[in-house]
Amino acid sequence: MTDLPFRKGVGIIILNRHNKIFVGKRRDYPTNKWQMPQGGIDEGENEDDALIRELHEETGIQKDFEICKKLDKQYSYLLPKELLGIIWGGKSKGQIQTWFLLRYSGNDNQINLNLKNGEFVEWKWVEVEELVKTIVDFKKDLYAQLSKEIFQFIN
Repeated sequence: MTDLPFRKGVGIIILNRHNKIFVGKRRDYPTNKWQMPQGGIDEGENEDDALIRELHEETGIQKDFEICKKLDKQYSYLLPKELLGIIWGGKSKGQIQTWFLLRYSGNDNQINLNLKNGEFVEWKWVEVEELVKTIVDFKKDLYAQLSKEIFQFIN
């Protein structure tokens, strides 16, 4: 399984007016663990197209946002052993992602999780300092790295 490739994907850091970060609780993992929107890049799609599609699919956001930054490097994580061979058709050992930082200026009532194939059942805004504490264990290192990127941007 470790010979499997990484799945290419995008991740989205959404900041509101108060520099809080959007996180959602996954429908397929409804414990008290949260994540930022992310997903794979479909065949024939570029990173920018995947970003817009994932943003809409996971949050319902279609307007009132600005792409502030595409992070300079790609980040990756490995799936835990219990998920290897199960998710993504068993074709990947983890994801390698390009992350984007967005500023959302819309109202909270514009966020809609009740979409076809929606991945989140609940959402909230968190402080950057809370981000690593809220995430599933196998993504903690990734989120620690992303927190540093976010902290540099908002301070």
